[in-house]
Amino acid sequence: MSDHFFVVTGGPGAGKTSLITELARRGFHTVPEAGRAIIRAEMQSGGSALPWADRVSYAERMLQRDLHAHHTAQGLAGPVIFDRAIPDVLGYLRLCGLTPPPRLTTAAKATRYNRSVFLAPHWDAIFTQDTERRQGRTEAEATCAIMRETYAALGYEITELPRTDIRQRADFVVGLLTC
Repeated sequence: MSDHFFVVTGGPGAGKTSLITELARRGFHTVPEAGRAIIRAEMQSGGSALPWADRVSYAERMLQRDLHAHHTAQGLAGPVIFDRAIPDVLGYLRLCGLTPPPRLTTAAKATRYNRSVFLAPHWDAIFTQDTERRQGRTEAEATCAIMRETYAALGYEITELPRTDIRQRADFVVGLLTC
């Protein structure tokens, strides 16, 4: 287990990336979300590994990136904050009604993060859609719920982030990282 690897998960549009950006600004090591990078690359290249086209290929690409990120982060000292992680890929496929391949399930069980996982709850007041985030409110809420279930089933403890401004959210996380 990598005790200094902390995950921020939840549904789309819940402020995860904004929180990660603030934590990076404060000097923490951070790992960006794989999903958005894949969407951008696929849209630029005309590829189909997209959540609205080929969900299985999209999930496989996320798994590859997340495994690489976990491996690369091993050399970093101090807390490392991940914007989503391998269990999110497992939750994503479940949300889509797809059976996760055994390789993914094995990776989610074997590639560990700190036992405490931060969950950004769905928050209507800040939820927005864009060209990469096409999910509506209902799917965003369902994503949050399935991420909570997925991480809990893998033995992680969920700490829900407060619905407050980014500075206060970051203060909350930092306070728990230094305990």
